[in-house]
Amino acid sequence: MSFNLHGRSLLTLADFKGAEIAHLLNLAADLKAAKAAGTELPRLQGREIALIFEKDSTRTRAGFEVAAFDQGAHVTYLGPTGSHMGKKESVKDTARVLGRLYDGIEFRGHDHATVETLAEWSGVPVYNGLTYRFHPTQALADLLTMGEVAGHDLRGVAACFLGDVGNNVAVSLAIGAVRMGMDMRLCGPRALWPDDAIRAALTADARASGGSFRLTDDPTEGMVGARFVHTDVWVSMGEDESLWPARVESLRPYRVDLDMMRRTGRDDARFMHCLPAFHDDQTEIGARLCAQFGLDGIEVSDEVFESPWSIVFDQAENRVHTIKAVLVATLGG
Repeated sequence: MSFNLHGRSLLTLADFKGAEIAHLLNLAADLKAAKAAGTELPRLQGREIALIFEKDSTRTRAGFEVAAFDQGAHVTYLGPTGSHMGKKESVKDTARVLGRLYDGIEFRGHDHATVETLAEWSGVPVYNGLTYRFHPTQALADLLTMGEVAGHDLRGVAACFLGDVGNNVAVSLAIGAVRMGMDMRLCGPRALWPDDAIRAALTADARASGGSFRLTDDPTEGMVGARFVHTDVWVSMGEDESLWPARVESLRPYRVDLDMMRRTGRDDARFMHCLPAFHDDQTEIGARLCAQFGLDGIEVSDEVFESPWSIVFDQAENRVHTIKAVLVATLGG
């Protein structure tokens, strides 16, 4: 089946049907294979893309830049202090300016309304590189990675996200997973569950696709039979650090260590993390957290992170291939 996604924005995977997500994943796999074989054809020559970052980034920035360069496009990076947007110029006005100059706009920042305004007023495709609500490019990379391990058809494959299950990464993964017909479990403390609207939408999507969706605060229930185990950091930089102790204590039962991985009951289970991960004390923040809370790794133990179960760096690489697929599908000739 042929899909025409030209001119479409990617603000959330909820805007894409399951078949359209599958199309992007197939295209990403093809582009990845072509790059490895040295046969990739540039389909974005002459295209200009603005990259707006209110928040610093490693994988998202590198993913968009490499994807664009591989395909012959040019990018302009506008960092946290690189534009007047929201300070001396409204988001609406910035969108109308950049839409006259660029063929596409990526935004990574805080307020989801910002990326929606950019899409409404720029007149060009806009890509959500992360907002507090959604992280769709990460979810696409997660789906591609799981497909490489478990096979192209992900229907019925079980995945469990442990920890803060209401955050942008967990929700975006769940949206994509249920639309692909997966058995998706979100497992974390009830205080951090997604809101009622998101839960209802995930349940409806799972019913429509033939997949399943489950929310639980019981780690054993969430983990049994899971082929893929996901997590994310428990604390966010910039938030009030006085909140960290209570948050860490509430999430301790969902820490991914060897015992947690064994609860899957599967020798072929795989561990996934969007990164960066506080799996050891080799970073400034990681060292502080490990010392403060007496843990060897916070949300995941170093033993699991560095084990054969871990496919986190396959995930990280696949950011570029799925981002490239989005750019080619929406901007390519």
